[in-house]
Amino acid sequence: MSRSEWSETVADAIRDAAERRPTHNCFTFADPREADRSYTYAEMLDAVRARAAALYALGLRKGDRVALVVPGAEDFVLTFLGAVIGGLVPVPMYPPLALGKVDSYVKNVEHIVTSSGAKVLLVSKVVRPILGSALESGAVEKLALVESLDLAAPRAGTEPAIAASDLCFLQYTSGSTSAPKGVCVTHGNLAANAFVIMNGGLGTNPDTDRGVSWLPLYHDMGLIGFVISPLFKNVPITFLPTLEFVKRPPYWLEMLHKHKATITFAPNFAYALAARRAKESEIAAWDLSRMRVLGCGAEPIQPGTLRGFVDRLAPAGISVKALLPCYGMAEATLAMAFAHSQGGALRTDAVDAAALRDGEARPWVEGSSDDEDSRRVEIVNCGPALPGHALSVRDPEGNVVADRVIGELCFKGPSVTPGYYNNPEATAGSYKGEWLHSGDLGYMVDGDVFVCGRVKDMIIIHGRNYYPQDIEWQVQEVEGVRKGAVVAFACQPESESSEQLVVVAEWAGKEKPADEVLTRIEKAINDVVQTEIGLRPWKVALIPAGTIPKTSSGKLQRRKTKEQFEHGALGLEGPGTESLGAKAAVAKQMARSYTAIAKNEVMSRLPDPVRAFFGRKKS
Repeated sequence: MSRSEWSETVADAIRDAAERRPTHNCFTFADPREADRSYTYAEMLDAVRARAAALYALGLRKGDRVALVVPGAEDFVLTFLGAVIGGLVPVPMYPPLALGKVDSYVKNVEHIVTSSGAKVLLVSKVVRPILGSALESGAVEKLALVESLDLAAPRAGTEPAIAASDLCFLQYTSGSTSAPKGVCVTHGNLAANAFVIMNGGLGTNPDTDRGVSWLPLYHDMGLIGFVISPLFKNVPITFLPTLEFVKRPPYWLEMLHKHKATITFAPNFAYALAARRAKESEIAAWDLSRMRVLGCGAEPIQPGTLRGFVDRLAPAGISVKALLPCYGMAEATLAMAFAHSQGGALRTDAVDAAALRDGEARPWVEGSSDDEDSRRVEIVNCGPALPGHALSVRDPEGNVVADRVIGELCFKGPSVTPGYYNNPEATAGSYKGEWLHSGDLGYMVDGDVFVCGRVKDMIIIHGRNYYPQDIEWQVQEVEGVRKGAVVAFACQPESESSEQLVVVAEWAGKEKPADEVLTRIEKAINDVVQTEIGLRPWKVALIPAGTIPKTSSGKLQRRKTKEQFEHGALGLEGPGTESLGAKAAVAKQMARSYTAIAKNEVMSRLPDPVRAFFGRKKS
């Protein structure tokens, strides 16, 4: 498909897909406990139009923001696209992830609803009991149930003219290094990014490709990568319940086999989990030879994880040629760079760790360094900028640096979004001229990009730079430490004259190990950091599984972990702390929520003058 034939907006893509391939399969929603539910492109268009009319029946009109907390994939996808074709601006938000974080979760929802100016908060029945308080706080005018939408509402006037420059949706950042900010994603941004993803990046064919995804749909990789982009190229997609992957990671691989998938994407940790949990008998029964794209992004990529995945799944037909490391971020819509394998191998760069800390990615040569801290570090090649876009590496003054010099990664092109919603200060800090400053550290070699970490996460001790993930990856290999659940940061204790290294790690398993076991794990962590990194941790903190702060997309929150450490609050939130206190917090929030809903219902039935007297808005 040429660029001239490409739909200019997401609304056009929805209609064009139904016109081109009305009877072909579009979306399939899988559920291990129920029969799969599939939609052809024509059925999808009809369902989406019904949702647009239902949203208009709530009083919404073109340009209005509608916040969505809808865990079910089918309801979410159809309602999101209904809002889009209706010219509304959906604001997707993640559902509550842990009982122990209900108060902070509700505050986060209220923050996003308020900052986005959403007129309606649309929720499902399962989350309504804790979100009614948004009415009480004044964050939103109306709380509505997705299950109660009027799908028979009149459709006239619910598909307004939409331009490429119009705002399509607000993608709130995950908040790994700061408070969530609403990225303004236009229809033109999405059309441009979808074009390079589906054509230049993946080379998709609607007749032979099928995507399968368990990724959360409120996050850009799941939403743009598997809902929006495939619509432009008419590639059928099967959605798996995210919680099924969480409960049983091999379920993802089982569904790749069942649905004859050719394309899937996931973060690094998912490949590690799925490979580790898959049984020999399951692998022997699967045929994954059709897989031609195993995309990996959204968090630092470990070469050993991807190689281990391929080795473990090789009997099922997985090939290293399918591995596709990628680099992207919400401010660039989604994708920025893709790296296809060459010669049947994952492309990486072996560099000198000591030189890397000094800002240079010098190729590793055994015995070439006199630095006692020197060692070999392998960094994944994330490929060149996508066609029609450009990447550069710049120093703090904004000057472009040479190949192999570490700097801030910057990106430009039609996929770069306009900025943050109603946040000019944050926009000015990241968008400088035509270049988006990513906040990521990295370097380039012959046009290919290598990502080292976040600028704000850099650990500086005794004048030397250390990348936290370098330390974290070493520590997670220690026996007794939960993989993917390690955070390293620097802090300055009152008793010390300079910043010191702190390592926080979750222990493996649900039960707290015996004291002697914890002592042994702590010593092993100290030893591996000393040996491999050349640093001695000032403090090693071992905490329960599931209690390290993470974003809604699963990224480690180093800044929040540091704050908890400094305030003595480590290990007090998350699934690992679902105690009577946590349950009491949920009960309190539910009582507050139901009270707010009841008050709002009463007020909505009062005459306008009476309601105005009490200062309440009609709901």
